[in-house]
Amino acid sequence: MTDVLVIGAGPAGLAAARAARKRGATVTLLDAADQLGGQFWRHLPDARPAAAERLLHHGWDTFQALRDALEGDDGCRIIRGAQVWSLELRANAPGTVHVVVGEPDGVGRDRILLHPDAIVLATGAHDRTLPFPGWDLPGVFTGGAAQALAKGERLAVGRRVVVAGAGPFLLPVAASLAATGSRVIGVFEANRLPALLRGWLPRFWQLFPAAHKGAELAGYAAGQLRHRIPYRLGQAVIAAHGTDRVEAVTIASLDADWAPISGTEKRIAVDAVCVSHGFTPRLELAIAAGCELTPERFVRVDNGQRTSVPGVFAAGEITGIGGVDLALAEGEIAGHVAAGGVSRADELRSSRRRRRIFWDFAARIEAAHGIRAGWPKMLTDDTLVCRCEEVSFGSLCRSVENTHSRSLRALKLSTRAGLGICQGRVCGRTVETLIAVQIGGLGDDVSTDRRPIAAPIRLGELAAAATPPPHSTL
Repeated sequence: MTDVLVIGAGPAGLAAARAARKRGATVTLLDAADQLGGQFWRHLPDARPAAAERLLHHGWDTFQALRDALEGDDGCRIIRGAQVWSLELRANAPGTVHVVVGEPDGVGRDRILLHPDAIVLATGAHDRTLPFPGWDLPGVFTGGAAQALAKGERLAVGRRVVVAGAGPFLLPVAASLAATGSRVIGVFEANRLPALLRGWLPRFWQLFPAAHKGAELAGYAAGQLRHRIPYRLGQAVIAAHGTDRVEAVTIASLDADWAPISGTEKRIAVDAVCVSHGFTPRLELAIAAGCELTPERFVRVDNGQRTSVPGVFAAGEITGIGGVDLALAEGEIAGHVAAGGVSRADELRSSRRRRRIFWDFAARIEAAHGIRAGWPKMLTDDTLVCRCEEVSFGSLCRSVENTHSRSLRALKLSTRAGLGICQGRVCGRTVETLIAVQIGGLGDDVSTDRRPIAAPIRLGELAAAATPPPHSTL
């Protein structure tokens, strides 16, 4: 019997686990959180349920069906609070997976070792936020953090809030904020109308199979109207102001390349800012496993969601940012094939069709809302680009100029950018871009996504003997 390890219990991971069980495999499902659902189905704890939680989430019935099927299945071992901190390969195939289980900042976590026959990586993505003057002030949140507080704790991040950045995700963030009682002053999409039309209109009939996305958009639009939230194109937050926390922001119009247009600035009083410029895939484990990446830096997979490493599969946002529908389709295919099935199986016909549809949807999102090259013109000399190590844009540029280095590794060591506690998860790609722009391209193949230790672990935990994996943490 095949033993399948699924890492990540968001939409892709849940779908993969259920599909693998349908094929008769034993499944171990790991997630760092204490609840299943990932970032998309983040919800209140069981001790504080919402009266009608279905109304607060898209696809809630799908989540409940997946969760109930897995929690009620003796062949699926669910381990919550589980951090995979290292992967070892065995002859270019799945080997030992090192895991610690317990509170992320707690002591006395259990260290366990797993030896699966196949691994499905469904590690998802995190917010990408471009820096701007004042983005390090208290009261500046990523869109994902603000939504997590709203959905998981019903906490409002502020009374007067602006939502800014790029992409469809800005709309659900604004909706979540409004639902917690925040007054959303406006939603500011950096891309202008021509860019949105170029991304969404070509071969528009191919969007018809994804018509339910139009219904979601209509729902968000109705919410914007009900709460009187303006939606502005071609504008961005170019600075946040305050002493101990955010007190105001400066909004400016942008050109097509995202460079601020002089003379369009206006100042707005707020006490919170939520910013999102898309998502960055969480690639640490995929890189540790040796998986090949695409030029866009997603995990390369074939039609069966196989990576370049035998026995290692990938699904969801680490293969491309396409939303929950694509994640569910890819997860089902990955779990089925990881458990010994074939990607051409009749039972996967619907998943293959949905995957084709939402691959196209993902490409349109990037074409319409992707980051444009002119954004560094928002920065000033003293703008922090690495908050952990307090590296400013000016000091980064001076180090590049003074060292004449083309090596990202050397420049990270000389500037400390990306070497802080987040290990470049927040600033890594920003630093890479800024250095590459200044010197015309990096001269090595080092990536800030490469983190051999995928999660922090104490030396005492490393020295402790591994314990047998629990049957479940239910």
